[in-house]
Amino acid sequence: QVQLVESGGGLVQAGGSLRLSCAASGRTFIRYTMGWFRQAPGKEREFVAAISWSGGNTYYTDSVKGRFTISRDNAKNTVYLQMNSLKSEYTAVYYCTARTETLAWHGSRLSDSYEYVYWGQGTQVTVSS
Repeated sequence: QVQLVESGGGLVQAGGSLRLSCAASGRTFIRYTMGWFRQAPGKEREFVAAISWSGGNTYYTDSVKGRFTISRDNAKNTVYLQMNSLKSEYTAVYYCTARTETLAWHGSRLSDSYEYVYWGQGTQVTVSS
């Protein structure tokens, strides 16, 4: 089992920045690809970003490329999502998630929520326009 706890959400003005953190505990953290998803009110959960266990590979949904950066510190069992130039349409609950590292590194699979086995409780991000 892996327990994931997100933090760092809050209210920010459009154009501002936030950094989300996700602390993992339980089974060996470094053997999981880590990801971030988000869910806005009335919408389905959508993929945001993923990072391989080494940190050497990252993948983003097109809408956040150049604005968001995913990173991880395996020594601290923590994954981060730096979000810059925020827009009001990014308002959502952001979820941290873990995926078995042995699965294929491919965009269509990385963005599939069913590939991820562990989920945090989510942290609210609200961007005011």
